[in-house]
Amino acid sequence: MLIGVPKEIKPQENRVALTPAGALELKKHGHKVIIETNAGDNSGFTNEMYSAVGAEIITTADEVWKRAEMIMKVKEPIAVEYDKIREGQLLFTYFHFAASEELTKAIMKSKSVAVAYETVEKADRSLPLLIPMSEVAGRMSVQEGAKYLEKAQGGRGVLLGGIPGVKPANVLVLGGGIVGINAAKMAAGMGANVTIMDLSLGRLRYLDDVMAKNVTTIASSEGAIREYLPHMDLVIGAVLIPGAKAPKLIRKDMLSLMKPGAVIVDVAVDQGGCFETTKPTTHADPIYVVDGVIHYCVANMPGAVPFTSTQGLTNATLPYAIELANKGWEKAAKENRELALGVNVVNGKIVYKDVAEAFGFDYTPLNEVLN
Repeated sequence: MLIGVPKEIKPQENRVALTPAGALELKKHGHKVIIETNAGDNSGFTNEMYSAVGAEIITTADEVWKRAEMIMKVKEPIAVEYDKIREGQLLFTYFHFAASEELTKAIMKSKSVAVAYETVEKADRSLPLLIPMSEVAGRMSVQEGAKYLEKAQGGRGVLLGGIPGVKPANVLVLGGGIVGINAAKMAAGMGANVTIMDLSLGRLRYLDDVMAKNVTTIASSEGAIREYLPHMDLVIGAVLIPGAKAPKLIRKDMLSLMKPGAVIVDVAVDQGGCFETTKPTTHADPIYVVDGVIHYCVANMPGAVPFTSTQGLTNATLPYAIELANKGWEKAAKENRELALGVNVVNGKIVYKDVAEAFGFDYTPLNEVLN
């Protein structure tokens, strides 16, 4: 199969979908890899590094899209890329369809095959292609939150870990999944007082066993969130429902409960956000203020640390990319339930139920489109 990797063009997206090591593995399986020139530069991977493992460097994105049977990306196609997508072309990337009706319609119109990283799911309900980026985003959420708590950034002027004789900051983490546990781990390691909320008592028991002593676990509810918000300096939104929009856990009226200069970081922004006041921002313009509360809602947080993120992403996606290339998407989906759950749109039909329900579109079960 001919696999194409275009340069990411979403603002401040510095990652690339495939490392040179990943390209080499695909070559070893008999596939051809074409890379748009300089696609890996911002991640620390040069054209020469790709050429050295047998990948072909292509001058333009148009040619990559035109020639490739399978496109590997990091972020979803944006408007200027829609017309480049061909009927029957396999796209393997993060889509987060439920957060964008425009994107969903565009992919349906293209009649391509969309396999979404974020809905590939193992039997234990874990999301292997979200995990590495969730780990990065969870850890970054605290790093960024700590920065914007500084007075020079408009925050309360609070040091996350405090100092001897001065109490540390209070941090609330909403959601005890991969993002949440990494955020709590980082905040606790910096010395903050951390509260982590989740609906699952089983998850809370696990977190209570493994987390540091400065982490408290609380069963999540609107009442509990309202009770804790007035005491919080930093709130991390870390809730994910695979393939569906995130629930709105903090509504606009609840911001008045928080201290002026407090910070909220919405890691769920790709799925619509778990705060009512969330709107996507960029690394160039990452924050805005609502009712005195600083909002950090960058939609591609791991793009700020691309050397780490690109390697973590390739480590996770490569086995699936090899299977898709070796077998073709239909055979791969028939033989691997994890990949079958990643298939979201096929030839204009939505085959992932939560995406269809997000917009009231028709849903077609995947087995109806498989030959």
